[in-house]
Amino acid sequence: MRVLFIDTVHPILEERLTEKGFDCVDGTKWNRPDIMSKISSYQGVVIRSKFTIDDAFLDAATDLKFIARSGSGLENIDLIKAEEKGIRVFNSPEGNQDAVGEQAVGMLIALMNNLMRSDAEVRNGLWRREANRGHEIKGKTVGIIGYGHMGSAFAQRLKGFGCRVVAYDKYKTNFSDEYAEEVSLQHLMRYSDIVSFHLPYNDETSYYFNNGFIKSMDKPFYLLNTSRGKVVRTDHLVEGLKSGKVIGAALDVLEYEPASFENIDFTKLPDSFTYLKESDRVVLSPHIAGWTVESYIKLSTFLADKILAEFSASAN
Repeated sequence: MRVLFIDTVHPILEERLTEKGFDCVDGTKWNRPDIMSKISSYQGVVIRSKFTIDDAFLDAATDLKFIARSGSGLENIDLIKAEEKGIRVFNSPEGNQDAVGEQAVGMLIALMNNLMRSDAEVRNGLWRREANRGHEIKGKTVGIIGYGHMGSAFAQRLKGFGCRVVAYDKYKTNFSDEYAEEVSLQHLMRYSDIVSFHLPYNDETSYYFNNGFIKSMDKPFYLLNTSRGKVVRTDHLVEGLKSGKVIGAALDVLEYEPASFENIDFTKLPDSFTYLKESDRVVLSPHIAGWTVESYIKLSTFLADKILAEFSASAN
């Protein structure tokens, strides 16, 4: 089987596939026309997020057997068309779930204890203890929306904090475990002091967090988003911060990111982003919650396991 690597991933994936007889080709420097003209001779493709597997691509990929996405999100793949054509789609959320869970905890602690602000102040010669008095996670209710690999990884890491963890997932039932209690969305909104999003991005989750969501929350709360930027409507978040209903926000992702997540043109961002970057009640990071040295290896390792489990016998 011939496999085209469209995006750069950890070399362990290519090494393991080559070892089992796959012919791996580096197409990371090819442009889209090059790929489209040659894809008919490949049985597998490996991508991250910069390349869109759309209807035209799938029509051109006449011999494609699998798509391997290094990471969790599948919004850049036409899943319905791929299924119609019998193409297997693999992803590897197991590879970066630990990284996401750890960063979510880290961002929450930084947010609730004013660590970003106090760090900046000390570096500038200010020693303000009372002004930076923080809040403890212990005794709070943390509401997780989306209880898949990432949501459950976050819940696991909260176990030692002495907080109550509740979770809502529209597409799962009977998933209560030792880390989180399954509840309705209404229950989560009534009791949560902290809300953390762990959702895929699709039409259903676009701007899931908006003015209506904020108004439905019974009490002021902290917001975490380590999923996809467009899950949160930024201008509505700013309104929530200004009103005090949103106490603070930790955002690893922004709605302004392009599909590739590679960069943002900061010269073209609206006033709502200016408010976020100037607020000492907001913690920001550049879509790195799943971006660790260890996850880079694990993402490719899990993909290799899945591909070889299904296709190693036909590689030759």
